[in-house]
Amino acid sequence: MRATRTTSTPRRRRVVRAALAALAALVVVAAGLGGLAVWQNTYELREEPVAIRQAGRALDGVLALPERGKGPFPLVVFVHGDGPVDATHDTFYRPMWEAFARSGYASLSWNKPGVGGAPGDWLDQSMADRAGEAADAIAWARQRPDIDGGRIGLWGASQAGWVLPKIAAEDRGIRFVIAVSPAVNWHRQGRYNLLAELSRDGASDAEVATALGRRETGLELLGRGASYEEYVRAVGDPKGMTAARWRFVSKNHTADASADLPALRGTPVLLVLAGHDVNVDTADTEAAYRSLLPGPALRVAHYPDATHGLVEHAVEESPLRLTLTALFAPRALFAEGFLTDQQRFLTSVGAEGAER
Repeated sequence: MRATRTTSTPRRRRVVRAALAALAALVVVAAGLGGLAVWQNTYELREEPVAIRQAGRALDGVLALPERGKGPFPLVVFVHGDGPVDATHDTFYRPMWEAFARSGYASLSWNKPGVGGAPGDWLDQSMADRAGEAADAIAWARQRPDIDGGRIGLWGASQAGWVLPKIAAEDRGIRFVIAVSPAVNWHRQGRYNLLAELSRDGASDAEVATALGRRETGLELLGRGASYEEYVRAVGDPKGMTAARWRFVSKNHTADASADLPALRGTPVLLVLAGHDVNVDTADTEAAYRSLLPGPALRVAHYPDATHGLVEHAVEESPLRLTLTALFAPRALFAEGFLTDQQRFLTSVGAEGAER
């Protein structure tokens, strides 16, 4: 008995030591990965929470300034796409803010109404409301001594394609625009998006026909100002269309940027288009921009391997890879060249301004 006990005790000790060593190694690895994540999500800029109070409007936002200097800095004003977006877009904007800061630019963004404790509801907004909101933010920024009010431009994605030209039409002082995957016509964009998603998902001809019929019913109801209850009675399962979303679509479904885009003629515009965009018909967008904004002020950048949000297609297709990249290499989320191309555009815009 004693011999057995004496023999097993050292064995147990070795097992315990091995387990403790493995656990210690895991702790070290976890700490290392945690440190890597913190380091990779630390950016070369200064972020300042700001409360924008202008014309009776209250906006909670973030002003991202270059790491050094007092300014006044030129400014990029961010206009969000669709959805409940906060000021940082869940940190998605920070790699861009850093790239812009390296070119000497500040960036300004804010929570959409109803997001992050902000008052209101973004689903109550029209595109004109969103343009007015941005105009108030720009007026506020022009009052700051660390912002160069004569060098303010816009950055906007997707749904912002209907907002950016409206801002420029009202503010002739807008110096540049970066339009990322912008839509032009709400109805054409909606049809393209529907068909692209059905194709991606391998829908049958019958499923496509059913979806298109349902869409035509919805458009007819929108055209005559039908209520949400009428819509549900007509289509049955609303498939994610809530009453609030129906209200939002009812306000905005006639949106078309064509009327306002000419306001950007002569203004430096960088049009950014993705090769794997199932949300926006990039060929339609490019044709509209080239037709309405002729001349060298329009620059078009294509990213064949990018999705609608300019994330690498291969990264976005894998939830695990997307999560790991966001944690440990957030700058690598974007298509190759996307950050540097925008940085170069801003540098060139600044150089052109200095020559005037």
